[in-house]
Amino acid sequence: MSFNQESAVKKAKTDLAERLSVSDDEIETVSVSEKDFPDMSLGAPVADEMSAQMISSGWQINLQTGGEDYEYRADKYQLRLYDFDGTNYVVES
Repeated sequence: MSFNQESAVKKAKTDLAERLSVSDDEIETVSVSEKDFPDMSLGAPVADEMSAQMISSGWQINLQTGGEDYEYRADKYQLRLYDFDGTNYVVES
């Protein structure tokens, strides 16, 4: 799948809703900003992952629900959940 900003935000909201067992409607998009990440894992590597050390441009997606903040990172090829309970997750790639 190839992402654009809109589809990445939609997929992030759907993923977070499923993880937290809440409705998509309960998740607020706080901000979406273009960002250059330090590597191909978008600065959010999963355990034992090696990634190319080159700048990857994409989006930092900040969501909120229940007073808690959540960060997703995406580029046109992948979507990752950053530091969710201390762990990074590849949502789709």
